[in-house]
Amino acid sequence: MMDDILFLAHRIPFPPDRGDKIRSWHMLKHLAGLARVHLACFADDRADAAHLPALREAIGAALGDVHIEIRRTGKASAGLKAIANGRPASLTLFDSAALRSFVRRSLASGRIGTIFAYSGQMAQFVPDPCPARFVMDFVDMDSAKFAAYSKTAPLPMRWVHAREAERLFAFERATAARADASLFVSEAEAALFRDRTGLAGIHAISNGIDLGVFDPGASFPRLAEADRGAGPILLFTGQMDYAPNVDAVTWFAREILPAIPGRFVIAGRNPAPTVRALAGPRIEVTGAVSDMRSWLAEADIVVAPLRIARGIQNKVLEAMAMARPVVASPAAFEGIEAEPGRDLIVADDAQRMADAINNLLVAPARAFAVGAAARAAMVRDYGWDRRLAPLADLIAPGARAAA
Repeated sequence: MMDDILFLAHRIPFPPDRGDKIRSWHMLKHLAGLARVHLACFADDRADAAHLPALREAIGAALGDVHIEIRRTGKASAGLKAIANGRPASLTLFDSAALRSFVRRSLASGRIGTIFAYSGQMAQFVPDPCPARFVMDFVDMDSAKFAAYSKTAPLPMRWVHAREAERLFAFERATAARADASLFVSEAEAALFRDRTGLAGIHAISNGIDLGVFDPGASFPRLAEADRGAGPILLFTGQMDYAPNVDAVTWFAREILPAIPGRFVIAGRNPAPTVRALAGPRIEVTGAVSDMRSWLAEADIVVAPLRIARGIQNKVLEAMAMARPVVASPAAFEGIEAEPGRDLIVADDAQRMADAINNLLVAPARAFAVGAAARAAMVRDYGWDRRLAPLADLIAPGARAAA
């Protein structure tokens, strides 16, 4: 029997209804199948924190002590603190004396064999030296994301992002140097980190997909005929206050939509003002939807025109699992084990993306074949159990062999 695991997360890992929570939930559930797990995490607000009873019910007796804390530090305040103390703003935004105290008490109990930190911000709560095994799931190389922002943002945000990229990279490197294992969501991210740091112990554990949930034959609410409308639906899904998603749909609406037929549906919670302003005769901004499968099932084509992206895009995996033909940018495709041209279409500029969409719209049989191949690829390679199988050896090396 493994020692207990202390799981640290920057957001309560339930329900799995957005990208970061999807991965953290499946990580937590998988680890709870290996050992008793204690949880320390933040919540965005009271409604987010209120998911704890449902999380306890879902995990059962394997979930032990829990510390959940509503994060109240704003971005402006975090930025000022970061400047004052020379730290990355990503850390000051998630700082907490109470969470540190919970970690100290948990370690003092003598039950914890491994600390599993999900997302780079949580590494600040792992003591140095750490008396337990330390596994760090960075998910993405966030410093590279801020470096990308710094190349396109207007002043003065260009300087802000450049500073964050520099300070955050130094923190990521120091964290990985003291962790027993560091994880990334794709081999591309892991290879980039290895190349830039020269460190060992860097592993790729990809996201999976819940194939029973994201299944075109599953039971879920269907769109009403009035919502379905006439003509083809071109669908984008995602958290719509997230800067790369905002950039993607704005670019698509401006550069690609005029060259193709159909209605562009932007489905996802918290649309930013820039996104809401796109709504018009050919663009629908839904806001939060009760079940994204309702829109995925009706989409003629799912588009993923991201120009800034890190790691693996859950939106692409979900669409492929729902047997939808996907047209994606190279950035959105990166890290996905699938064959372009067969399982999805990858287009590297606006003209090629418009051409790919038009070609699928005039050839329904081709679109159906791409969607069917996409589903087959997900079933073959992307079940969560298969994707997370290496975790056991990273948490307790040799434990399975010894058993």
